[in-house]
Amino acid sequence: MRPYIICHMMASLDGRIDCEMTEQIDDTNHYYEALARLDCPSTLEGKTTLAMHYAQSGLFQCQKTHEDAGQQLYKAVDAEGYAIGVDTHGTLLWDDNTTELFGRPLLMILSERCSQEYLDYLKGKHISYVTTGQDGIDLASAMETLRTVFGVERLAVVGGGRINGSMLDKGFIDEVSMMYGYGIDGRGGMAAAFDGRPMNSKPVRLTFKSVEEQDGIVWIRYQVK
Repeated sequence: MRPYIICHMMASLDGRIDCEMTEQIDDTNHYYEALARLDCPSTLEGKTTLAMHYAQSGLFQCQKTHEDAGQQLYKAVDAEGYAIGVDTHGTLLWDDNTTELFGRPLLMILSERCSQEYLDYLKGKHISYVTTGQDGIDLASAMETLRTVFGVERLAVVGGGRINGSMLDKGFIDEVSMMYGYGIDGRGGMAAAFDGRPMNSKPVRLTFKSVEEQDGIVWIRYQVK
């Protein structure tokens, strides 16, 4: 059992999603208005996006000998929705009041090889967490825990390309919600909406659901077949 998962992204016409770039090609609030219409109280973001927009500068430094955390779960608070982040090794630094920062409680997903010291750090800031997976994060286990323990029924994945690609490869994306701003990026090496899939991956077929135009921004929704 896992949540119903929608990938919701703003991109340039060529499918790039660099945040600083998309802010330049969309000066409206349509992205967030569309996100509200998707009715997903919880969102999921990758480490790069979290580090760029929310986390404090610097990285967590262990003061003790590293001790693998193993599989653990900490639920700081019950909530209707969570700001969910992925931080495989446990390195991001956080303000004391992340609920105010995100507008809802923060919940971190980490691997079992993050340090126990880092989990103690999160607990001290009343940040919920799930650790699962030895060689990276076990996404299947994490999604099941979100649904069964934290009550996440609908989840919007909102960045970036690597986490989107990983979720797509696992077959966890139920719907794709793409908004195309009025601009082209074209720079080499910039992340696409879905990125980092193995070279032998096959295209994922989609079924058209709807399309809207909003002040020059095109919003297209697809079901994943």
